[in-house]
This record gives sequence, C-alpha cells and structure tokens, in this order.
Amino acid sequence: MSASGIEGYLFGVAGLLFATLLVLEKKFPYVKVPKHELKKSFATNTGAFLANNLIMSAFSISSLLLVASNYAHYGLLGKMQDGPAKWILSFVLFDFAVYVWHYLGHKSEFLWRFHKIHHSDKSYHVTTGLRFHVLDQFLEVLVKCACVVLFGVPASIVVVCEIVRMFFVLFHHGNFTFPGERLLSYVIITPQLHRAHHSTLRAEHDSNYGIVLSVWDMIFGTRKDLTPASIGLELIEAENLVQLFSLAFLTERRLARLLHLVPRRRN
Repeated sequence: MSASGIEGYLFGVAGLLFATLLVLEKKFPYVKVPKHELKKSFATNTGAFLANNLIMSAFSISSLLLVASNYAHYGLLGKMQDGPAKWILSFVLFDFAVYVWHYLGHKSEFLWRFHKIHHSDKSYHVTTGLRFHVLDQFLEVLVKCACVVLFGVPASIVVVCEIVRMFFVLFHHGNFTFPGERLLSYVIITPQLHRAHHSTLRAEHDSNYGIVLSVWDMIFGTRKDLTPASIGLELIEAENLVQLFSLAFLTERRLARLLHLVPRRRN
C-alpha cells in the first residue's frame, strides 16, 4: 500500500472512531455540556483538525514511512529479527518517546506556546483531541522521524503505532465514563485520568502525560488522580482558527503583563 493509501486508511479509521466516541458521549456523558458551547467548540476543533490535516499532509505519515523505509535499520532494533518481540519493544519505546515529548511540551516555554492551544478548550470532549496547533504537530512529526531512526522502527510498526495513538488521543478526551475505568487507568490512559491533564490549574494539568500506557506517569511521579474543578486556560479565549493560530505567539507572561499595563473595566 502506498503512503497516500495508508494516510487515507488512517483518516478513515479516525473518522469511524470519532463517530463512535461521539455516540458514547451523547448516551453516557460524564458532564452535561451546554449545546451552544458544544457546537462552538466542535466547529473550532474540527476546523483546526481539517486545516492542520491539509497543511500537514506532506509531512505526517508519509515522512515517517519514508524515514522508516530508508533509515530504520540503523537504529537500536534495526538488526533484531522481525516478530512479536520487536513489535512490542518498538511500540513501548515509541510510546515512551511521545510521553517525553508531551512532558517537554509543558516544561519548555517555547514548546508550550504551541501546545497550549490544545489546552485552551474550555470544555472537554472528543473533539478536544483534534485541537492542535499546526506547528506543534509539525515538530512532533520531526521528533517521531528521529525516533524511527534511533529505535529502528520498521514502516509496518510505524503504521500500527500511529493508528493506536490516534485512537487513544480521541478516546481519552471522551466526555464519558464506564465501570472499572479507574482500575484500567493503571494500565492505559483513560478519560478520567486525562481529564485532570486539562485542569485550569497549572499544578494539576502538568501531570498525566501518557498517551497510551500509564506506566510512565507512575514511574516518573507525574500521575495525579483528581477531578478538576474547571477545564481550559484562565487568561485565554480562542474561538476560531485565526485565534488558535495566533495564540502560540502570545505567552501567558506577556498577556499578564499587558493586562496590568492596560486599564481594565472593573466588574
């Protein structure tokens, strides 16, 4: 299958998962989201996804497959015989790399400029998993390409990793709960666990960085079991594509300084 064919397949899988999770949210909502708020957020987030997908089409899975096909044999697992052990090791290493990248996205002020767009949603539902800045996604693709070479991940495993990651990004942003969710969260990232990651409080949302496996947060002490009082970022409103894109170039520190300099109407 060609790279464009694989991208089409991934897009189809994402669409099916997205529709399924929307139905789950409607039937078993964790929190009732006002219809007008949901509609506004849905339009912004899906619009961001479509715009980003259009821009990133030349760099996403095609780049990963190209790098894997030509350079994966140089990596740590490059000489390892293909089989279940290599698949599992590749997936675990890839998942750990994305955990580290996510952690850095919160700790580096430069990377946070782009990643905070994802956290700017004032509500929490499956479309939040589509809300990313295009430069955040571009940098992530570059990091993944480097990991493909470093780990020696074959092209076939890259496709599997991307499908699983795509599922979990949509799944753990779902506005629903289910029996045994807390117990399951000690194995994989669930909506209950990731919801804390979208807390308005920085002390709370700097946690639970895992994408698929939750073991990394337990090992490195970044796991937090809590229910956030509010979702989103305090000083920031972003309700359309232009605002989402430009938000990356305005830091909270600069915004706070501006609010103190400019006279404000007192409520």
